[in-house]
Amino acid sequence: MSRYTKSNYRVSRRLGFSTLETGEELVKKPYAPGIHGSKKAKKLSNYGVQLQEKQKVRFMYGLNEKQFRKTFEDAGKMKGVHGENLFKLLESRLDNLVYRIGFSTTRRGARQLVNHGHITVNGKKVNIPSYRCKPGDAIAIKESDKDLAIVKSSLEALSSRVDYVTYDETKMTATFVRYPERSELNNNINDSLIVEYYNR
Repeated sequence: MSRYTKSNYRVSRRLGFSTLETGEELVKKPYAPGIHGSKKAKKLSNYGVQLQEKQKVRFMYGLNEKQFRKTFEDAGKMKGVHGENLFKLLESRLDNLVYRIGFSTTRRGARQLVNHGHITVNGKKVNIPSYRCKPGDAIAIKESDKDLAIVKSSLEALSSRVDYVTYDETKMTATFVRYPERSELNNNINDSLIVEYYNR
């Protein structure tokens, strides 16, 4: 299955969940898209509920099914709670951290910055969005690209930054301090349902 490249607003409305984590997609039309979208939704089966929960996270982080399944399997090999480990791996992706730092207003935009070679990790250019960062890694805009208008406007629009990332404004460099706690992430997701979906 290929990565979803169409409207984020449409998929958010279908899931009844803000994949952009801003809630703006559901302000004007808080119901499913299509001619029958505003009608009362049918009650989902247990499988449907599990699938929907998985899709929320997959679309939020912008992964295709193969990538998401691989990340889920890798999380299962780690010590600790499977669902929490899944979020740790998703949050440590380079494209996600570029978004969390504020270099881009969306994960899709962050992925593009990485793909186009504008991002460095510990001083070396990395153009793989799925690159897994480790605590202590320094993430920055490439020296020659520090005047990018899209990055500057994104940083100016940022109102707050997550606690597990620190940022040096003078150097335009951030540090991935630690893996996040589950309580610091989206609390509208039941990760145990995702585990049940893949273990069914």
